[in-house]
Amino acid sequence: MLTRFVLTLVMALAPAAAPAQESPALTIYTYDAFAADWGPGPALKAGFEETCACTLRFVAADSSIGALRRVQLEGNSTKADIVLGLDTSIVGEALATGLFANHSVDTGALIVPKNWSSPSFVPFDYGYFAMVYNTELMPEPPTSFEKLAANPDIKIVIQDPRSSTPGMGLMLWIKAAYGNDAEEAWPEIAPRVLTLTRSWSEAYALFLAGEADMVLSYTTSPAYHLIVENDPRFAAAPFREGHYTQIEVAGILASSPNQQLANDFLAYLISPEAQGIIPATNWMYPVADIELPEGFDTLFVPQKTLLLDDMTVTENAAGWIGEMLNSFE
Repeated sequence: MLTRFVLTLVMALAPAAAPAQESPALTIYTYDAFAADWGPGPALKAGFEETCACTLRFVAADSSIGALRRVQLEGNSTKADIVLGLDTSIVGEALATGLFANHSVDTGALIVPKNWSSPSFVPFDYGYFAMVYNTELMPEPPTSFEKLAANPDIKIVIQDPRSSTPGMGLMLWIKAAYGNDAEEAWPEIAPRVLTLTRSWSEAYALFLAGEADMVLSYTTSPAYHLIVENDPRFAAAPFREGHYTQIEVAGILASSPNQQLANDFLAYLISPEAQGIIPATNWMYPVADIELPEGFDTLFVPQKTLLLDDMTVTENAAGWIGEMLNSFE
């Protein structure tokens, strides 16, 4: 009895065993297509978790603009460590929130259009906006916005610039191509537009369902059909005005308690291993000097590319969006 009492007393006085230390979690807000099973998210998660002794969590919004709006609402209480998928059309707005920190990632060796760089955002892929069509259904596509507008038999589906970076990209494409004449160009193009969707995924689904003749997408979109579906029918129409450039970026939230881990992920994101995942999952060009998958060599590559200065876009985007949307009223 005494022995049992002593053992019980010793156990009661002994310090409780320390719980096993949990591995850190890195939370990334991004857009739905990036985090989807068929997107780059799962493979990037698996690759990074092999080296970081951490858990990577993707939280998907319907667009990267939606992801930015979420962290704006949450402010410094956000659970996000990183926002991934913003592009050069909205980085100025993102910076103006004061929510993003500078990164410490060396981006000097990256191949980025116009040598774009930022102390707060790391570019991880890029592409060129284009009108995608089915070559069997449209043997002779329009080769300019002017010819598109002049053909009453064509219907296109595009995205809303208030909710979609491709929609914003089209607005900037028209502005870069037409300058002060963009306000006159939109009323001519608008009758060809079947609808403005909230997201790229919604627009592309309508196109594939046969609801429209062309869809605003990327010069690289046909690679998906060719590589995954073995379907060579889809192509991007070369436009005389040139093609607007989209550079996708990722940035670290200043409120993140995992600053070093977040920087480690961004460094991994531009590593050859991670960049090798991007082309055949996100269907964009990598920023690292790697070999592209077979099939990318068949794509149309614009000779004339357009990209407006970040600050110019930030200062004028609201007014330019108004010019565009006024044509649909």
